[in-house]
Amino acid sequence: MGGLFISFEGIEGTGKSTQARLLSEYLSKNGYAIVLTEEPGGTPIGLRIREVLLSVEHKEMDPVAELLLYNASRTQHVNEKILPAITRGEIVITDRFSDSTVAYQGYGRGIDLKLIYSLDRISTGGLMPDITILLDLDVEVGLKRNRGINKTDRLELEDVKFHKKVRDGYLELAHREPERIKIIDASGSIEEIHSKIVSIVMDLPKIRHRR
Repeated sequence: MGGLFISFEGIEGTGKSTQARLLSEYLSKNGYAIVLTEEPGGTPIGLRIREVLLSVEHKEMDPVAELLLYNASRTQHVNEKILPAITRGEIVITDRFSDSTVAYQGYGRGIDLKLIYSLDRISTGGLMPDITILLDLDVEVGLKRNRGINKTDRLELEDVKFHKKVRDGYLELAHREPERIKIIDASGSIEEIHSKIVSIVMDLPKIRHRR
């Protein structure tokens, strides 16, 4: 039986990492083989690229250079970690994937979407998540949350206008692909959000057939 690929998406401060971890723990306790990963990163090479991408020292980075670095990290991530796990029949949970690039570099930076999708096909070989959990939240609230835990990287330093464009991009993607992308209000408690995610994931055919 083939594996399952789940991605978590959303603007800054929505709690993606927390919810990805909680889902991973829930599925592991219920006997599923899980690979929990993230982007940019997920591999030793990807982690080195992540350092360059998120460093606040690199404010002068060109948007296209940024786009290419994300795709370089993703290529390594897919071929070294994600595809092998799916081939083994495992469930892969990633904190961010291709939708992040469309939202941030496409809608946020204004890079041509045709270019973004063309590069994505090269870097992923056409791989897409079976289900994407989009945690949605007011931009100001999300940024305030991150400031509250002293979380800062290069993208978080962008102005509110940029992050609103990113959020709008995510919502547009969800509107286009409602079967894959499921929107969850991220303003609730961690427990409430986790419960909603579990309900969505456990209803997936690939999960039901494993029971």
